[in-house]
Amino acid sequence: MTTREEAAQAIKKLERAAAWKRTMRRVVIFVVFIILLAVAYTGYKAFGQAVDDAQTQWPVIGRVLPRTDDLTMPPIRDIVAEFGQPPQRNNSKPLAAFIAEASLFTLREATLGFVFGVALGLGIAIIMLRSRWLERGMSPYLVASQTVPLVAIAPIIVIWGSNNLGWLPFEWTSWMSVSLIATYLTFFPVAMNGTKGLQSADPASIELMRSYAASRRQTLVRLQLPASVPYLFAAFKIAATAAIVGAIVGEISGGVKGGLGRLILDFASRYTTGPSRLYATVIGAAVLGIFAVGAVTTAEYIVLSKRKEEPLSL
Repeated sequence: MTTREEAAQAIKKLERAAAWKRTMRRVVIFVVFIILLAVAYTGYKAFGQAVDDAQTQWPVIGRVLPRTDDLTMPPIRDIVAEFGQPPQRNNSKPLAAFIAEASLFTLREATLGFVFGVALGLGIAIIMLRSRWLERGMSPYLVASQTVPLVAIAPIIVIWGSNNLGWLPFEWTSWMSVSLIATYLTFFPVAMNGTKGLQSADPASIELMRSYAASRRQTLVRLQLPASVPYLFAAFKIAATAAIVGAIVGEISGGVKGGLGRLILDFASRYTTGPSRLYATVIGAAVLGIFAVGAVTTAEYIVLSKRKEEPLSL
């Protein structure tokens, strides 16, 4: 083994150690945040319960922030214990199993919406890259598209998909319509960040490609797309959470059964008899969002760690 190979292995070992330290630091910070959040929740709940009618003029709790009780803020121990309790009388399956099954259903919808949204957003970014006029003309409409209330269009998309897509070679189901809703929320950050990323390529490198008589496609694939990778992964993280949110809201608004949205809707309708179940399901939705961002972050680490400086070739 040559000295150069030994140095390369030593550098890789140091990089892996540094990456491991960063990961552990993030885990510790996250755990500390959860603990502090639980302490703040418990403290506010205890203080809010102690406020009586004579103290309603206090500047914070009782006047600005509402008073609390076990119905509005169930104890944390009850929420945690709820994961092991069966939510149905004639079914011994614990709530955690229901949440896990619903999360997988929602994750399927969100993943399909994420893939379609990334493809659509990246396609729009490439189109806007072709001309400043196209970018200026399309950008306001892209921004305006995100101002439409999702709860208003979700039922329309579900009904439209069920009634107008029977010509497809496969059966169109309601969960596929929810994926379209997730796509609607996903494409925007990819399109905007993708445009900025594609424009971030070094102008000198672009001129060099032109001097080699490189086509637009070659410049895009070999120069502009690699330069946009950091921008795209930043957009992917936002898009991953947006896909989860879009899927859950789509399930609630469109009445689609099987996912976290339906589970949240069912427990919300029975909130007074078991508020802890709704809190536990919301925590499950948050965990699903964290998982989605974690998956994108892992992919980002793998892609960026394998990127190497290579000479420009056509």
